[in-house]
Amino acid sequence: MSLTPKLTQPLPLLGGLSPRDFMQQHWQKALRLMPGAVPGFADLLDTKAMFALATSQDVESRLVIRDGKRWILEHGPFKKTRFASLPARDWTLLVQGLNLHVPAADSLLRQFSFLPYARLDDVMVSLAAPGGGVGPHFDSYDVFLLQGIGKRRWKLSTQSDLSLDPEAPLKILKKMSTEQTVDVTAGDLLYLPPHVAHDGVAMQEEGFCTTYSVGFRAPTHQEIADGFLDWLGATSEIEGRLSDPDLPATANPARVPKQYQRQIADAIAALQIDRDAIAQFAGCFASDPKPQVTFTPPDAPMSRSAFGKLCTDANKGGVALAAGALCLYDEKYLFINGDAFVIQGDATFWRQFADARSTVVPTTVAKETIDALYAWYCDGWLMVGTSDKR
Repeated sequence: MSLTPKLTQPLPLLGGLSPRDFMQQHWQKALRLMPGAVPGFADLLDTKAMFALATSQDVESRLVIRDGKRWILEHGPFKKTRFASLPARDWTLLVQGLNLHVPAADSLLRQFSFLPYARLDDVMVSLAAPGGGVGPHFDSYDVFLLQGIGKRRWKLSTQSDLSLDPEAPLKILKKMSTEQTVDVTAGDLLYLPPHVAHDGVAMQEEGFCTTYSVGFRAPTHQEIADGFLDWLGATSEIEGRLSDPDLPATANPARVPKQYQRQIADAIAALQIDRDAIAQFAGCFASDPKPQVTFTPPDAPMSRSAFGKLCTDANKGGVALAAGALCLYDEKYLFINGDAFVIQGDATFWRQFADARSTVVPTTVAKETIDALYAWYCDGWLMVGTSDKR
């Protein structure tokens, strides 16, 4: 299968590497600094809007304060008065899931669509006063760090000792052996593979420093196994009940009967954990939104007929997935927000739409396709027309 041109074309975002070369040379292998990756980059929102987001119940936010050698961690939502009482330096506000609330942040996230959506997670913004940071730490997932306003100094290390300070309220390394130091300004991008130790400190003398973190989903094997068992229990229906008409009397009542063990084994075997079930779970697991993601259905949904006309009208903008909606596919299934559907018709349309996340719907698609899109619109998973972009 030949690579599409966009995968072999050098990108300023990747420091002049093509997506193919970046993945081969750096992904989960080696850190890379890309100076000027986003020329003329400006903040995606102003500081006032960042503070406002941190006061919302629907937004995950944290405040990290360094007081000498002591670290203080506070969780949002915050009251507006909290920000007015902060010291002049040595604190950082973290706002998670920025792409769910700011269209420009979602656009930033989509610049990394040379990676599977199943792995892309979200955009977090770090707003730091002079001297602010979150301490030396490491992430268990890949991360791209895009600098906004201000200046940040990163200390970096590929050290193998990743033991944490048990006294700290957040995951801070006991010790960091700095191997490299880099200073970044607006538009510079730093890629870090998992487990690379890093410590970023805001170096501006006044005002704020912002860093936008593009993170990735990297669930543990235990999380995957737990999720699979939950999913299997919710999707499997097995007939029968344990019975033992030939059970003999016993002088050892505490011993588990072999017949009982065999029936348990038969019940588990009846689950039929085949490759299709695993593939279906993989898509459901990868497309399941985080608990804090919510969808807002339209207050007064348009009619099915009006929707059908609008979504096929190129002059009105077509349709687009809501920022929090996750739509994936494989050879057989279409996955949307943790649910799986067998692709029975218009397969090319569904796959192209899932990749692009927005489209003008061809007038040639089946009625059932429009019906499905209309249901998504009514659930708040889908936006339609240029006036419904949010």
